[in-house]
Amino acid sequence: MKPALADVIEYRKSGLSLNWIVGCPLDCGYCIRHTFGNFEMKVPRRLVSDEEAVTALVEHPYFRPHTTPIQLLNRATDPMLPAVKPHLFTVLRRLDERGLTNHVLVITRWRVFPEDCAALNSYENLRLTVLVTHSGIDHEAIEPVDSQIAAESLRTLYEHAERYRTILYWRPIVPGLNDSDAHLERARELSRHAHATVFTGLFYRQEIAAYYQAHGLPTPYEDTARRKILPEVAERRVLDAFRSLEDVSAPWGALFRKTSCGVAYAHGEADYNGHYGVRELCDICPEKQLALCHAAWDKPDLADVTESARTLGATGPVEITDRAIIVEGLDEPPRYYLQHGYGYQCHDREKPHHYRQHGRAPIGWPMENGTPAP
Repeated sequence: MKPALADVIEYRKSGLSLNWIVGCPLDCGYCIRHTFGNFEMKVPRRLVSDEEAVTALVEHPYFRPHTTPIQLLNRATDPMLPAVKPHLFTVLRRLDERGLTNHVLVITRWRVFPEDCAALNSYENLRLTVLVTHSGIDHEAIEPVDSQIAAESLRTLYEHAERYRTILYWRPIVPGLNDSDAHLERARELSRHAHATVFTGLFYRQEIAAYYQAHGLPTPYEDTARRKILPEVAERRVLDAFRSLEDVSAPWGALFRKTSCGVAYAHGEADYNGHYGVRELCDICPEKQLALCHAAWDKPDLADVTESARTLGATGPVEITDRAIIVEGLDEPPRYYLQHGYGYQCHDREKPHHYRQHGRAPIGWPMENGTPAP
């Protein structure tokens, strides 16, 4: 097992990620597990006990009670698999008993039953969100799991939601594979059974490309990329399909480009990732959400940010624009630590976020700063 996979905590953009169980039988061809070299590990196995996992999380140097968003089992298994689910519920219970009010994200594409919803509703303090991954991909070699399973789970979760919220995690969208008119209409129908919908593209890394080639799967793109790929034309099809004139204050309904935006909306809060600074991300947001994010928007003090960044190991000048904190010499975890602490985007100067690409790969974007909006 690669050391990165054996480390049960990883700081990702949507939160401090706790992965104390690895192994998954679902065989999705585009799974991020390819990059960890354990795609062939089909039986879920615990790396540490549930109690040890909780301790490792709350004692992690980047963990802030009530502030740091948390993700559970989102890297190397599905948390709702029968062998995994009891451990998920135990860790949720232990975190909730500590009185923590942190956002907790649980991502699944597997079966969820009413009794599971009862357990999810029982946590009194955590701000819990269940994101149901649904792609609608019909190619069995790419996605062996019938998307109807996820669709039914979404409906069940939404019907029984009381204390938690549920999101349609519409991903990965791949042009020519699952963006037909029928796919778009199916997603629109499913969005009615969620508190918000988040859409995104495909992580297409070298390891995933090698798997596609070895198994004779249709190659979605000629190149691989560090960031998710969602071409401009695909985004436009999604936005056109969802746009409606019925509600002038929310023409796209509860549709979001970023995970944290959808989570925050579902809980009636401002985005904890500070995306409000990247204003072209907000052009599809409901007016009431824009008002929440605007009210919470607070450009941090440069001296304070500089001191924090230097403590974390930043080199070179620290800059704060109207869009983001710009730093040098920091890997993703300390950047995310700053981002969640200040509620303000934090970018690496060497890896700029170009206008309207929204931090995505440049593949499928003819112009660096995006085709001018109509």
